[in-house]
This record gives sequence, C-alpha cells and structure tokens, in this order.
Amino acid sequence: MSTTLPTFYTDTTDVGHHIGGQALHTATRHAPVHNPTTGAVARRVCLADAATVHQAVATARAAFPAWADTPPIQRARVMFRFLALLNQHRDTLAAMVTSEHGKVFTDAQGEVTRGIEIVEFACGIPQLLKGDHTEQASTGIDNWTVRQPLGVVAGVTPFNFPVMVPCWMFPLAIATGNTFVLKPSPLDPSPSLFMARLLEEAGLPPGVFNVVQGDKDAVDALIEHPDVAALSFVGSTPIARSLYERGAHHGKRVQALGGAKNHMVVLPDADLDKAAEALIGAAYGSAGERCMAISVAVLVGDVAERLMPLLEARTRALKVTSGLHADAEMGPIISQAARQRIVGCIDAGVAEGATLRVDGRQHSSAEHPDGFWLGGTLFDHVQPHMKLYQDEIFGPVLSCVRVADAGQALALVNGHAFGNGVALFTRSGQAAREFARRVQVGMVGINVPIPVPMAWQGFGGWKQSLFGDMHVYGEEGVRFYTRQKSIMQRWPDEVDTGNAFVMPTAR
Repeated sequence: MSTTLPTFYTDTTDVGHHIGGQALHTATRHAPVHNPTTGAVARRVCLADAATVHQAVATARAAFPAWADTPPIQRARVMFRFLALLNQHRDTLAAMVTSEHGKVFTDAQGEVTRGIEIVEFACGIPQLLKGDHTEQASTGIDNWTVRQPLGVVAGVTPFNFPVMVPCWMFPLAIATGNTFVLKPSPLDPSPSLFMARLLEEAGLPPGVFNVVQGDKDAVDALIEHPDVAALSFVGSTPIARSLYERGAHHGKRVQALGGAKNHMVVLPDADLDKAAEALIGAAYGSAGERCMAISVAVLVGDVAERLMPLLEARTRALKVTSGLHADAEMGPIISQAARQRIVGCIDAGVAEGATLRVDGRQHSSAEHPDGFWLGGTLFDHVQPHMKLYQDEIFGPVLSCVRVADAGQALALVNGHAFGNGVALFTRSGQAAREFARRVQVGMVGINVPIPVPMAWQGFGGWKQSLFGDMHVYGEEGVRFYTRQKSIMQRWPDEVDTGNAFVMPTAR
C-alpha cells in the first residue's frame, strides 16, 4: 500500500477543524505541531474557542434527528464502507502517526489495525441493538426493551494513540445513532481529519462526525455544553477525575480513563528469556507512551539475579532511531516538554536511591540531533515508597522491584492506587488461576505482557484508572452510548377506564 500523505497533510497550512463536512480554520490561538524525530515545527494547529465548540455541537445536534431515525442496517453499511476505506489507507494513517507522534512505523500499523477492529465490531450494530421481549408478561400484556441513542456525544483523546483511541469511541457512538464531536490531542491532530474525510467518503451525512482541535478551553466548553449528553475521555488521572465530577455535575454520562502503573510479575518458574523479551517490548515499545505499558517488573525470589543481566543487556542494545527505519525498535518522545518531564522522573529516582542500571538520558541521534530523543532506562532495587514507583511516568523507564514470594507480589500490585493492567509470567496453571482471581486490576495477562482486550470485550481498568461505570468499546460501549427504554403494551377488546389505586402486578 502507498504511504503517500494526503495534500491537506503535507502542505504548510494550519491544521483546522472539520465541522458539518467543511474544513474550518477559525482560531485566534495556535499551537505548533512538531515532528518529534527532527524536532522541527511541521505545521500549526488551530485551537478552538468556546464559540467554535458551540458551532460543532449545534451542527451535530441538527444532524442528530435524521441520523437517529436511520435504520441500524443502513448505519452499518456506512461503517462497512468506512472499514473498506480504512483498510485501503491503513499505511497512510500509520505514516501520519509516525510523522506526528514518532512511534515506529510497524507499531503505528498495529495501532491502526486495532482501530479497524473496533470498526469491524461496530458493523454488527443491528445485532448489538436488539432488545429483549417477553410475551404475556401479564395477562394480555407484552413487555419489551429497546436501546436508543443519547444525542450529541463527545470524545477527548490523548496523543499516544491518535487513531486507535478515537476509534474506541466514535464508531460505536455513530453506529448506535448518535452524532459525535471529537477533540483530539493538539500534538498529533491530523489523523482525525483524515478519518473524517474517509467517513464522508463512506457516505456519512455531514454533521454526524465533527472534529474540533483545541486544548483545555475546548474540553471545558464540551463538558459544560448543555447539548452534549455524554463524554468519553482518556488521559491522566487528575484530569479524568475532574472531568468525571464536572460531567456528573452537568448531568452527563462520563467514562474517564485515567493513569496507570502496570506491573509484570515474574515467578521463578517462568521462561526468563521470554519474560525478558516481553518486558523490553512492553516497557519500551512506543517509547513507553502507552497506558498499558509495563513500567514495573516485580521479580519474585531469585528471579532478579537471573533476569537483570538479560534486561540490562537488552535495554542497552535497544535500537532507538527514526520510526521509519526498518530496524527501529523505539522512536523519539512526543515533545520536548514530555522528554524533560521524564528526565525529571529519572533524576528523582536516582535521588531517591534506586539503582540506575541503564541511563537513557544521554541518548542522541547523529542523523537528527534536534529530535526529542531518550533511550531506554532501567532501574533496579526500586522501593514501593518511591515516587519512581508510585507515579505514572509515561516514558521508556522500567522499574524493577524485588519481592520474596508470590503473595508479596500480589499484595504489592493490589496496594497500588492504579489498577489498569497487569501481567503474570509463569508455567504454573494454579498460580495463574489464583493470581487472576485475586488481583485487583481491570485487565490481566497471563504470559501476555500487554493484555489489551479485543474489540468485542471492552477496555478499562479499576481504582484510579477508571472513573465511570462502563468500559469503552465492546458491549459496554454500546450501553454507554445508548439508553434503555422499556415498553409495556396491552390490546384488550375493551379498556377499563376506571381508576386504579394499586400497583400493577403480573396476573
């Protein structure tokens, strides 16, 4: 497939909004969009004010009645056409992700594929929207349920997955009959515009899917807008908690996915070569900028003495270079500000007394000396009280904690404030079963380092990793974007019009 980028992306004009099928560049403020590999400013992104957000919401509101009345099978056909276009242009989308985010091209291809899988799931919306029916719920009365769309819904998505995370939201929201306003990250805003164009090419009516570029001002306008019925968010825990509370205050449904500190527990009986490779990929893939990245290795018993040499050697050999290189294993950090924040976390870990086995702070690139480079960093003897252990770093930093036995490992994981993802590497079925039952984490992998659920299962953590009652995508995603209506119906020959003062019961 061709990776030729579309004209709207490669020119030097501003990255704007997509509202009602039209490209808009309304903005009084702009932000730079960098190429993380080179450090150069590639273009500018428009930052929406409240008026632009209100325009997008009004456009979506106007499009809602006709779209909600569209039969589910017709909405599914639009999704099928969109699916075909995504498959046709998957490498173009991946190239856009690599250009603006910096992740390795093959990793970007995987991200696009995961987004495509959600669209595949949304193509089955007629089946997913079926309600329940009870004939003769009472004498002469039938009772059934239907699921109906909410109205205008919004999504606020992070920089780390500019294709996949939006696809967690809008395909199901649109397929269930809602209209959608997407606010992507200003750091990599272009893939959302390309997907908007593909949706319209697939036959989606104007106004059903809208993109508003922006920052906190745009998010505030969405959460406070009275015509936005629901909002889905993925980002840091403080913002997730705030949006959830504010959304509830404004009467909205909110699912807000927050931070993570994902552990990988390695038991003494595990295949250590496989565990080492799994840790390297899960910790340093996408420069550690994944909410499901493994950032803590919990080494049980004598595992540390046997595994640390493997981890150190592999971390030192990590190929950190442009994501377009065929042998690249890790690309740059998304921004200079993010790099400086991660370096500060490494500095703090050293000051706290953790053993720095591999220091990625001095990594540089002769090819692109101004890029936002950081090598893989490996800590040993990390203690639970350290900020290095407690805080989400969101970068290529792996902290190793040593514990005596599996019970201590389980207690360590359960004691953390986050409960997003966890992995266990072992050959013992009994150990795996007990761990999976007792661990207080939303997504669990057994010999699977990054246990991201498939499209029909649903994604979400526990504790401070998720604020809200329902996970994203899967059947819970369908429930989030719809509300149930129960209908009771009776057709007697004669309707008794007299007053009834008792609670109706089944007869």
